[in-house]
Amino acid sequence: MKVLVVGNGAREHAIAAALARSPGKPVLNLFMSALNPGMARLASDVAIGDICSPAAVTRYAKGKGVALAVIGPEAPLAAGVVDSLEDAGVPCVGPRKAPAMLECDKSFCRELMKKHRIRGTPKFGVFDNEEDACSFIDEFGGDLAVKPAGLTGGKGVKIMGEHFDAAGAKGYVKEIFTTRMGEIPKVILEERLIGEEFTLQAFVDGERVVGAPMVQDHKRAYEGDVGPNTGGMGSYSDRGYILPFLSKKDYDDGVSIMEATVKAVKDETGEMYKGFLYGQFMATKDGVKVIEYNARLGDPEAMNILSVLESDMQDICEKVAGGKLSKKVSYAKKATVCKYLVPEGYPEKPLNNVEVTIDETGIEKAGARVYYASVREENGKILTSKSRAIAVVGIHDTIAEAEKVAEKCMPLVKGKLFYRKDIGTKALIERRIKHMKQLRG
Repeated sequence: MKVLVVGNGAREHAIAAALARSPGKPVLNLFMSALNPGMARLASDVAIGDICSPAAVTRYAKGKGVALAVIGPEAPLAAGVVDSLEDAGVPCVGPRKAPAMLECDKSFCRELMKKHRIRGTPKFGVFDNEEDACSFIDEFGGDLAVKPAGLTGGKGVKIMGEHFDAAGAKGYVKEIFTTRMGEIPKVILEERLIGEEFTLQAFVDGERVVGAPMVQDHKRAYEGDVGPNTGGMGSYSDRGYILPFLSKKDYDDGVSIMEATVKAVKDETGEMYKGFLYGQFMATKDGVKVIEYNARLGDPEAMNILSVLESDMQDICEKVAGGKLSKKVSYAKKATVCKYLVPEGYPEKPLNNVEVTIDETGIEKAGARVYYASVREENGKILTSKSRAIAVVGIHDTIAEAEKVAEKCMPLVKGKLFYRKDIGTKALIERRIKHMKQLRG
């Protein structure tokens, strides 16, 4: 079977690698905006083009006789690539444009949750002008999260009490409207949630929601969870499905909320949600709350779950697209720790065109996997862009041991790069456990 993967980041590399491990040995075709050398080695054919052009992606898929398409990033979903492919007879793993509004328009998501009375909805307001938004900040009486309504690559959310005070929040609101950040002229203001964040990713076939192990991501650039937000500096999952500072009830509540949301999307748009679904949750003293949804797998969180996926990825994708997903998706009983290596100066003043050398054999022998992100190959050299470059996933029996595996691999990636050494360490996990005990008693 010919399977098309659209996208060229580390998340898409993890998807392609999982498909390549499938027993059916699918023939991989790739449609990318830039050549990812790690992905290209797995493929029989590669095209470089505009991944947000429905016509271009569909023309390539039909020309190559593709039987199934898997969409990695969110931007092609918002552009209607899935609509075009499916209308041309190519089944897809990824929601059509209307259901994808769950991520692509945060105001749609919040208003949907409120209308359908979905559990875990925080207090919020949606505003289409600066004056009303700033009045809400004055009247709310507490800290707020400030969110542009549209896509911002995971970097648009800023929080009072962490990034700025009320005056800073108003300044950010003005910036959002002035620059049309997110390309939707709305801003969402919602109560700041206190607790521990976790990500639940799932395969969805329109009705069934099959959850993967919990993951915790780290957005801040520097150790100790300080510095500017990034697309994610790393993440970890535990052996089994539950993180050590959370509970099975947290997991079950998250899945239940996602199931209610999938049903609400169908009721609201008339179209089934099929594909990957990423729920970002906060475990608070009052239960699980929804921070946001993404209409695709996370980056880096996809690398955690796909690195230990034991089920047949091709079979899962076929059943997602065909509406016949089984509840049985298996993962190795291993913990994972993903660490991103990024150019020096990232994210504010990153170096560009940094040459990177990678000892892939050494990394694999150490018990880890390596995924290429925003890099390209020129004249036999691997060069970075200004974004995240290389992800390494350590795998072992515990999070602490998996972190040691990942750390052992860091010297095997050479270049003017840096990474967060604290992600997945025993001390970090113990702080999370202590925090939740204090919060919940």
